[in-house]
Amino acid sequence: MSWIHSSRGAALVVLFALALAAVGTAGALSVSADGVPNETRVGESTTVTVTVEDPFVDNPDTWTLRGATELESVSWTVTVLQQGEQVSQETYGSQEFTQELNADNGGDTIRIKLMGTVPEVSNYTYEPHETYTLYSIDQIQGNSESELNTTAVRHYTNDSKSARQAIDGAAAAINETGGNAEAENTLNRSISAYNNGNFPNAESLAGDAQEQAEQAEQSQQQSQLLLYGAIGLVALALVGGGIYYWQANQGPDTKLQ
Repeated sequence: MSWIHSSRGAALVVLFALALAAVGTAGALSVSADGVPNETRVGESTTVTVTVEDPFVDNPDTWTLRGATELESVSWTVTVLQQGEQVSQETYGSQEFTQELNADNGGDTIRIKLMGTVPEVSNYTYEPHETYTLYSIDQIQGNSESELNTTAVRHYTNDSKSARQAIDGAAAAINETGGNAEAENTLNRSISAYNNGNFPNAESLAGDAQEQAEQAEQSQQQSQLLLYGAIGLVALALVGGGIYYWQANQGPDTKLQ
């Protein structure tokens, strides 16, 4: 099995999904985000700004904006702007907020600034990578809800990242050496340890798997060298034997008188 191919394939799928989540529309709404990280460490602070353009073009004059996040110690700042000038500003301190928007109050842009702390990982999985919802922005009209934009981000601890890097390295070594049953079995045990949150054991087993793969490659190279050497010796013996046979079958020189 090609571990690095599988890992890269899963990574591409995740990155593609995150890219699709980067822009959303509802009616004439245009939603964009600035400052979205590729990955975040548990316990660190992060800040992202989501901008909603033309909130009342091809939309009702009144609707409700809702934001939600899995960040902790959250602060939302919702600023309504009209041609770059601030019309109003509200702040919220919970993981979810709602705010009524009204065209009569003006506003052609809504800027949502979110700050918070990256949450703990509830369930460790090597593949797919652990993620949490950085933010979700929705539009509510009566009983109807529309998702404007949702973005998930990877999160990790120092130990989980170190273990993941060790597993990635072992997987790459196994692929580069053409695969080895013993190394792949050890790698599977490493991934299982990772999924159970036992990162020191996962990292140690990944190191063993990489060493087994490299030793298997070296053994294969040595076997090939011995085989080539043996073939060379046989070739030399055949050439030498041919020369000896030719010389042995030559008669004495005959000189013309």
